[in-house]
Amino acid sequence: MTSNAGTGSSTKAGLVLLTLAAGQFLMALDSSVMNVSIATVAEDVGTTVTGIQSAITAYTLVMAMFMIPGGKIGVIIGRKRAFMIGCCIYGCGSLTTALAPNLPVLLLGWSFLEGVGAALILPAIVALVAGNFAAERRPAAYGLVAAAGAVAIAVGPIIGGVATTYFSWRWVFAGEVVIVLGILMLARQVTDAPTGQRRPLDLVGAALSALGLGIFVYGVLRSDEWGWFRPKPDAPSWLGISLVVWLMLAGLLLIWLFLRWEARLVEERKEPLVDPALLRNRQLTGGLTMFFFQYLVQMGVFFVVPLYLSVALGLSALKTGARILPLSLTLLAAAILIPRLLPNVSPRRVVRLGILALLAGAVVLMAALDADAGAEIVTIPLLLIGLGMGALASQLGSVTVSAVPDKQSAEVGGIQNAVTNLGASIGTALAGSILIAALTASFLTSVEQNEAIPADVKSRATVELQSGVPFLSDAQLKDALDEAGTSEEVTQAALDANEAARLDGLRAALAVLALASLLALFFTQRIPTTQPGSAEP
Repeated sequence: MTSNAGTGSSTKAGLVLLTLAAGQFLMALDSSVMNVSIATVAEDVGTTVTGIQSAITAYTLVMAMFMIPGGKIGVIIGRKRAFMIGCCIYGCGSLTTALAPNLPVLLLGWSFLEGVGAALILPAIVALVAGNFAAERRPAAYGLVAAAGAVAIAVGPIIGGVATTYFSWRWVFAGEVVIVLGILMLARQVTDAPTGQRRPLDLVGAALSALGLGIFVYGVLRSDEWGWFRPKPDAPSWLGISLVVWLMLAGLLLIWLFLRWEARLVEERKEPLVDPALLRNRQLTGGLTMFFFQYLVQMGVFFVVPLYLSVALGLSALKTGARILPLSLTLLAAAILIPRLLPNVSPRRVVRLGILALLAGAVVLMAALDADAGAEIVTIPLLLIGLGMGALASQLGSVTVSAVPDKQSAEVGGIQNAVTNLGASIGTALAGSILIAALTASFLTSVEQNEAIPADVKSRATVELQSGVPFLSDAQLKDALDEAGTSEEVTQAALDANEAARLDGLRAALAVLALASLLALFFTQRIPTTQPGSAEP
């Protein structure tokens, strides 16, 4: 595959990188920008908070379902064409969302059209970096593209907060349309690879992969509401086990059937959606595993830290976003400077150091959480976590793509983004579930041991909390207790219990993320020790 941008002018290479990084930024922005504005959006389109949360869930599901077929479509019609068509679909979705008068139109624009667009864009970005940059320049290019996505997640709450506070949430999606138009104009500088012989899309494989990933991810996303194993009160179950388990098992079964079907196509010398031989590639599976753990920890952190800042400390969306910004500084610095200053460094060493930085950040934050702690305690941990994310971003994209011939880079892009989507979903769900479980147990223990709280209040609290306790601020809890007519002594006891329980829940969630980082170290052996294009020592 020709690496035009790698051998052409630096201006053209910069424009290509800007185009692809802007695409990655836009895809990631949608996952975080509206989280601070859910209630406002719900009121504006005449629905409930649950309805808007369902739209966000549906967006994640559509991306998960169509990511692998989206990568293969790029192989068939051309990566650049898939990228541009995806941008057009995504832009139409953003415009539809900006003008949405009700929830069904919002679901069509935000969840479906944007999800389908993202499923075409993200795999194409992976392939287009490989096609436009020489092997020795890819680590830096992939690092910057991945950093753009992570920065979007970090600044999303600020953008959403500013738009909702001073203008309208609709301007966010209108702005996305403008960005899409800019990307389409710049995309003329991007070089594509010849598509070769056109072969039909494996529709059976596409259906099996979409259903398998979709059902699995849907089960994960419902874990907080239904319970991971033991069903919560009034939650669906089968044989006494939460429906989450059965959905995850059904998804895994469909994925297994998908792989068997693909192996059969290969035996019959037909074109598979994904060649199962890819999953026997040691370097590729090593890179994909690291991607999974990176996004699991990354999205878990982006779930836990804003909760601490906005709920526990009561900061506004803007101040919460500002406190998260230090992460972006070290992330960008590591993603840019590691490939530039250390072009021949061992990818395995960088990945291990990056994981250790993630682990250190989670542990430092866990140790710093205290009833008297302020917002400043997140700064050092977030700098460490950003450093770790940037280190991983500077290596993993190049590791996965260099593991296969360039002609398979779009397929790898589809698998890679499916894996990162899976890691992000599990990271958010796992952090949320552990946090709520620990918070509930801590709150109930404090209530039971407090003699100031009457027995009937303890009994009622136990019954109500069995179905799951929300992560409440002191102000929210105080308002609820005032409405219930509790005494001042009981109210204060409950507030003290809530404060302690919140911290216990946050620590538990961070401990799980730290454990995931530690576990990732055991899988780094599959990461190569030399950079792509370097001679073996």
